[in-house]
Amino acid sequence: MTDSPKTPAKGGSKSLMENLLGLLRIRVKRGVNLAVRDVRSSDPYVVIKMGKQKLKTRVIKKDVNPEWNEDLTLSVTDPSIPIKLTVYDHDTFSKDDKMGDGEFGIVPYIEALKMNLEGVASGTTVMRIQPSRANCLAEESCILWKDGKVVQDMCLRLRNVECGEVEIQLQWIDLPGSKGLS
Repeated sequence: MTDSPKTPAKGGSKSLMENLLGLLRIRVKRGVNLAVRDVRSSDPYVVIKMGKQKLKTRVIKKDVNPEWNEDLTLSVTDPSIPIKLTVYDHDTFSKDDKMGDGEFGIVPYIEALKMNLEGVASGTTVMRIQPSRANCLAEESCILWKDGKVVQDMCLRLRNVECGEVEIQLQWIDLPGSKGLS
């Protein structure tokens, strides 16, 4: 046989675009009743990981109920990979303390994106996801059709910590030239 072993496609960015389904914008809204890790408060920030991607919010000083309202954007190639969220307390002179973590999947959200929702009234609930042992939801999460977009609000109960929740919102960004969801 004269076939050479499998070599990666030339021009790595092209192959990424071929596998890229689109971008997931995660709005990290706020933390609620986060754990105290310093004397009376904490300096929290959030790290979001999906596969090899890692993004983080800014640090909010001395606040266990921080409002980030910050958008972090992940490139999605495989929606079955869970997204991990970890809250840390920023420390100047020592290693940052972990303040809990959570995990969520985006398969139901991707399924909702594939539905033909044109003509559906804005504000319509497309799908409801119940809290369970398999997810970190603190309460029911609704996927909505809102202003021509599919959005999902989530309140994640942090694990491995005494208290704390993080509120996030998912929104999809289609990319021209990407594989897309169809």
